[in-house]
Amino acid sequence: MERNELLLVYGQDPKRMAYRLADEAGLDQLIGDRQRRVGLKPNLVLASPAENGATTHPGLVEGLIDYLQERGFSKLCILEGSWVGARTREAFRLCGYEELSARTGVPLVDTQTDGAREYDCHGLPIRICDSAMALDFLINLPVIKGHCQTYLTCALKNLKGLVPNAEKRRFHSLGLHKPIAHLNAKLRQDFILADGICGDLNFEEGGNPVPAGRALAGRDPVLLDSYACALLGLAPDEVPYISLAASLGVGCADLGKATIQELNRPQGLPTAKAQGRLVRRLASRICAKEACSACYAALIHAMEKLDAEGLLDRLPETPCIGQGFRGQQSPKGLGIGRCCAGFAHNLPGCPPTARQIRDFLQNL
Repeated sequence: MERNELLLVYGQDPKRMAYRLADEAGLDQLIGDRQRRVGLKPNLVLASPAENGATTHPGLVEGLIDYLQERGFSKLCILEGSWVGARTREAFRLCGYEELSARTGVPLVDTQTDGAREYDCHGLPIRICDSAMALDFLINLPVIKGHCQTYLTCALKNLKGLVPNAEKRRFHSLGLHKPIAHLNAKLRQDFILADGICGDLNFEEGGNPVPAGRALAGRDPVLLDSYACALLGLAPDEVPYISLAASLGVGCADLGKATIQELNRPQGLPTAKAQGRLVRRLASRICAKEACSACYAALIHAMEKLDAEGLLDRLPETPCIGQGFRGQQSPKGLGIGRCCAGFAHNLPGCPPTARQIRDFLQNL
């Protein structure tokens, strides 16, 4: 797998999705020596089940562990430090990682109780946990979700769980964006498998999950985060730490240079029931018939951005979406995706990104 490649897979089985992404990426070849110390870093910001949209599905981690153990990698660990005020051990237990560790034999490392040293991170001193710096190969498993301060949290920001609590506090005092970028200039992630199954609409702690049924793999965290922005209806320049990280040589923010490969297509199944007050309110403004979850999620994310800009009530028609509209003609209708090609106002794509939908609806 090259650094400019991004792989996407759709589905409802996290374990199988992760295994397939690792296999297609040739993860074993990227790691090489079977004696290398490999760390898997999920997002367990707090003790909340993955279905709430805040934490990494344990099935994704299990899929990677199965893949690696089958190929002779034995020096594995799962390491994470929850946010200040939450206990990592509680998150390990409630989110299913204690049971996963017991079943696979892969130890859990709580970085909240780890030692740390200060490093020069491209001109900014940052204390980084010893367990992270001792790794030979770091696999990052962030959740693609919104954030109330930085708008996006994905690959770059997820490394914040590998610094002590005191540094987490200092990151906030520094405005988050600069220290996140500088941390990534020192602590390099070697492979990313991002959880896009049901990330929260705009809060890091969950509560408004949007079922999208996808996972995404890559090697460049800047490029992957730029693509995650498109999935959430954001432009990369709305998330300053992305361009800052690019300027520090962490990766490339130009999606025009990315090679994006979809390993399968979204299933044309009815979307999961909308969860959370905000998501239910937005869902009530959509006419969906057998919509694929990835397409439906993109529309929800785009409409949330329009709502924040005060533009939602100015749409000329109710957006329609889903395979149930295939072959239908609507001289005045507003249709999202290839299935609504017969509508007067139509955005093609299968699925279009939330950024494309946001721009399309803004123009209307």
